[in-house]
Amino acid sequence: MTVYIEPRDSARSAFGDDEHRILELLASRYVGANPPIPFAYRPFSKQGILQDEEGLYDMELGSRWPQAVTGDYAYVYGLVWSDNERSIDCNLEPIGPIRLYMNDQLLFRTSAVEEMKPDARVVVPMLLAQGWNRILIEARRTPAGFGCRFGADEAKVRILNVLAPFTGRDGSAGWVFSEPVKKSLYGELGFPNERLPEEETGIRWLPRTKWQEDEASQPNLTRLFGTPETTVAGYGWTKLLFLPGTESLELEGKVFGPASVWLDGKLVLSLAEAGAFRESLKPESGSGHLLIRTDSSARGWGFELNASSGGKPLALQQPVHIHGYDGEWIYAGPIAANAELDASEVGRLSALLPAVRLDGQAAGSTYWELDMPKTRLRPYYENAMLSNKWTVGTATNYGRWDYPLGVTMYGLLRTARELNREDWSRYALSHIRTCTDMYDYSLWDRREYGFPSVNHQLVLMKMLDNCGSFGSAMLEAYLQEGDDIFRRIADSIVDFMLKRLERREDGAFFRLSEGEYFDKTMWADDLYMSAPFLTRYAVITGDREVLNEAARQFLLFRRYLFIEEERIMSHVYDFKYGQATKVPWGRGNGWVLFSLSELLERLPEDHSDREALLDFFKAMCSGVADLQSGSGLWRQVLNEPEAYEEASCTAMFAYAFSRGIRFGWLQNSEDHDYAAAARKAWKGLTENAIDRSGSVHGVCSGSRYSFSPDYYMHDLRTVVNDNHGIGIMMLAGVEVSKLNRAGSVV
Repeated sequence: MTVYIEPRDSARSAFGDDEHRILELLASRYVGANPPIPFAYRPFSKQGILQDEEGLYDMELGSRWPQAVTGDYAYVYGLVWSDNERSIDCNLEPIGPIRLYMNDQLLFRTSAVEEMKPDARVVVPMLLAQGWNRILIEARRTPAGFGCRFGADEAKVRILNVLAPFTGRDGSAGWVFSEPVKKSLYGELGFPNERLPEEETGIRWLPRTKWQEDEASQPNLTRLFGTPETTVAGYGWTKLLFLPGTESLELEGKVFGPASVWLDGKLVLSLAEAGAFRESLKPESGSGHLLIRTDSSARGWGFELNASSGGKPLALQQPVHIHGYDGEWIYAGPIAANAELDASEVGRLSALLPAVRLDGQAAGSTYWELDMPKTRLRPYYENAMLSNKWTVGTATNYGRWDYPLGVTMYGLLRTARELNREDWSRYALSHIRTCTDMYDYSLWDRREYGFPSVNHQLVLMKMLDNCGSFGSAMLEAYLQEGDDIFRRIADSIVDFMLKRLERREDGAFFRLSEGEYFDKTMWADDLYMSAPFLTRYAVITGDREVLNEAARQFLLFRRYLFIEEERIMSHVYDFKYGQATKVPWGRGNGWVLFSLSELLERLPEDHSDREALLDFFKAMCSGVADLQSGSGLWRQVLNEPEAYEEASCTAMFAYAFSRGIRFGWLQNSEDHDYAAAARKAWKGLTENAIDRSGSVHGVCSGSRYSFSPDYYMHDLRTVVNDNHGIGIMMLAGVEVSKLNRAGSVV
C-alpha cells in the first residue's frame, strides 16, 4: 500500500465517517489558501517589447535602432518573480549573436550555426530561484540581424510576466532595452544595478517613462492624446479622500473646453465653456470617486482640478491600485463628442474597468491611459507564479482560467449546495466572474498587444484543454445565476468545438499540432474536456445536435481506446503509429467515467445512443471495479500491481459508482458491489489522501503520454494540493454522501 500520510494525521481520524465535515474541511482549506486577490494593474508601454501570438517577446532590435552598426551591442533586461523555486523551459530564436544570463550566470550563448540559421529555435531550461530573478540578454549586431525572440514554452499556460528594473520604473510591466553601445558592458562583467536609477548606468534605456519638457508643459489630455482635428472628449478619473460627515467640498481649477464633473455617479458640475471654475457643494456619503469629462477646443484639451474642505486641500488617490505609478489620475480618450457616459456607472470599478463603457461603443474600445508617454494601465494575472514586493507569500489560484480549476470550481459549487454554504458559492462565482468580466477586455488586449495579459487560455483557444473544463463550470454557474456573459462565452466555445476543432475522418476529436510531441493523437482526457460542457450547453439551449455530438464522441473514443479484454481505456491513441498505447492511466479512465455519468444524467431516455452508452458505462465500471486495491484506492496505472496508488482517479471512480447506483444504471451482483466499492474508495481517500488540515495528497501531476507504463509510474509523481484532485475529491464526497443518505442499495 502507498503511504502518503500517517493514520493519526488523516481526515478520517479526525472526523470518522462524517462526509459533510470532511467536505467542509476540503472547501475551507481551499478557499482559505486561495484568497480572492485581484489582477495586478501595472503601467505598460506599447513602445516597449511586445509578445507574438506564441507568447515570445519580440526583441528584434534592428528596426528599433536602425543607426546601429555591425559590432554594436544592446541589452534587454527584466525581473521575474517566482513564489518558489521552479523550472521553466524557454524558447529562444536568435537573429544574431545572443548571450542569455540569469542571476549573474551565463545560461546560453548561440553557436555560429544558430546565429546564421533563420528559423533556429533553442530550448533553454531555466531554474527560477524563489524571489526575484534577473534576466539579461546581450545581443550583438551583425549583417544577419540584431536581437532575438524569447519566452516561455507553452506561454499561455506557463505565464512568464516580466517587470522593469531600475528605481523609477519599480512595478512597471515589461522589459527595458538599451541603446546600442560599442563594447560589452554587462554579463560576465556584472549586471546593471536594478535598484538604482537607470541614469547611473550611463546609457539610455527604453521605453520612456518621463515626458520631455515641451510635452510636460501641454494640457494633460493634449500631451496624452495629441491635438485632435475635430472636437472630441476625454475623461479623467480619481478618488477624493474625505471623511464621512464632511460638511462642505470645494472644487476648483480650469478647463480648456466644455466639461462635466461627477462625484460618486452624481453630476455635480456642468461648465458650458472653457475657463476657471470654483464650485461648493455638500458631499453625500460615498466612496469619493471623481470623474471629469471635457471636450477639446481651440484653446487646448485638458483640465486642472483640485479639491478642498474648510480651506484645507483634500488628497487625491488612484481609483484602483496601480503598481509602479505615482499619479492620482487615470485618463481615457479620445471619445466621440456625442458619446455619453451613463452617470450611474461612475465610481463602479466593474463598470469603468477594464474599459470605459460608453453608449454606442463596445467594451474594450477605449482604455485607461496613465500620465506617462504612451503608457496604459494593464491588468495582469500573476497570482500563482508572480507576486510583487507588497504581496510576497500570497500566491493564489484565484482568477485563473484553466482546466484543473474548472474541476475545482465545479466541486465548490456542488459542495456549497450540499452543505448550504452560500459563502463558498459566492467565492466560486466570484472566481468565475473574475475571468468572464474581463473577457471583452482580454480580446481587445490580445489585438492591441499581440498576446493577452489575462484569460490566456480562453483567448488563445486552440485545444479542448483551454476551454471545456472551465467552460463547464461556468455553465454550472449559469444554471444557478444566468449571467448573459456566461452564455456569450459559451457560444464561442461551442463554435470552436463543433466548427474549428480538429477531427478524424469519422468525426472523432483529436489533436493535430504539427511539430509537437502530441501531434496526431487522441486522449481519453478530452472526453472530460468536451462532453460535460456540451451536455450543459445542450440543456441550457435545448440544442439537441450539441447533445448528440457529446454522445457521438464517447462511442467514437470507445472504438479507438477501449481495451475490450480488460474493460478499461488506453490513455492515448497515436495515429502516427496507428495504435493505442494500451496503458490504462488511472486519471484518464477517471475522466471518461466521470464525464459519461454527467452525460447519462441528462441524456433523454429515448435517445438513440443511450443503450450503447449505458453498456459502455457498465462495462467500464466492471473493469475498473475488478482493479480496486485493498486500501480502496486505484493505481496510477490501473493494471500494474507495482504502480503507486493514486487519489484523483480513485475519487472519480467513487463519484461514477455512486452516481451509477443513485440513477439506477448499476446493479449489485455476485461479482460487483458498486456501493461498497464507492464507500471503500472514500474510506481509503479519507484515511490515506486527505489529512486533518484538508490538504490532498497522492494526486498525480499533469501528464504527457507514453507507450510505456514506466513513464506514468516513475516519471509522474504526486503533488500535494494539486488542482487536478481537490475539486474531484469534493465531488466524490458529495456523491458518497448522497449514496449514504439513500440507505440500502437496490
